[in-house]
Amino acid sequence: MIYVIKLLHLPQLSWRFIPVWHRNYLVWKKLASPAILGNLADPMLYMLGLGYGLGSLLPDVGGMPYLTFLAAGTVAYSTMNAATFEVLYSSFSRMHVQRTWDAIMNAPLTLDDVMLGELTWAVTKSLLSGLAILAVIWGLGLFGNFWMTLWIIPVVAMVGFCFGGMGLVMNAVSPSYDFFLYYFSLVITPMVLLCGVFFPVTQLPEVVQSVSAWLPLTHAIDLVRPLVVGNVPDNIALHVAALLVYGSLGYVIALALTRRRLLK
Repeated sequence: MIYVIKLLHLPQLSWRFIPVWHRNYLVWKKLASPAILGNLADPMLYMLGLGYGLGSLLPDVGGMPYLTFLAAGTVAYSTMNAATFEVLYSSFSRMHVQRTWDAIMNAPLTLDDVMLGELTWAVTKSLLSGLAILAVIWGLGLFGNFWMTLWIIPVVAMVGFCFGGMGLVMNAVSPSYDFFLYYFSLVITPMVLLCGVFFPVTQLPEVVQSVSAWLPLTHAIDLVRPLVVGNVPDNIALHVAALLVYGSLGYVIALALTRRRLLK
C-alpha cells in the first residue's frame, strides 16, 4: 500500500528543478549551432518545398495562400517535434544510458525535480524551434498582423509543455531507443496527417474529423493559424485547456511510471 501511494502522489513542485534545466542548457550550448540547424532544416524543407512547389498549383486554402496555411501548421508541427525528440531520445539517454538522473539524485534533489527540469527544458527547446519558424514567417511576410503573431510565442510554450508531458510517458516505459518508433508511427505521424498541418481537417471524412478534434495537435493549430493571419482564434479557452490538460496528465502519469521504474 505504501508503495502504491509513493507512485501515485501528486508532483512536489519546487524551484530545485532549475539546476537540472541549467545543466541541460550547458550541455546543449556546446552543440547549439548544429542542434538549431537540425531542428530548423526539416520543417523549413517542408514549408518552403511544399509551400512554393505545391502551393503554386493550389488556390487559396482556408482563405489564405497555401504557403501561409502551411507555415502556420509548421509552427505547431515543429514545436511538437522538438519537445517530443527532447523528452524521448535525450531524456532517455540521461535516464537510462548515461545514468545522469541517478547522479543528480545523489544531490538534495528528488525525481520530481529532475523530471520537472526535463519538462521545462523540453519547453525551452520547443520555444527555440517555434521561434525559428516564426522568424521565417516574419522574414517572408506571411503574417497578417505582426503584434498578433507575438501571441504565438506563449502558444508555442504550451504546445511544448503538452507534448513534453506526453513524451515523458513513453520515456518512462521504453526499454530502448527502438521503442520510440511505435510512438512516432502510431501517435505523432497520424496527428501530423489528421490535424491540419498540410490540408484542412474539413477535407477528411466526418468520423475522422471527430477523432481529429480530440487530438492535441489540432488544438495547437487552431490557435496558431488564426494568429498568423491576424485573427483572434475561436474557442481559445477550450484549446488552451486541452493543451494544458494533456501536458499535465502526461507529466503526472510519467512521474508515477518513472518512479516505479527507478524503484525496482
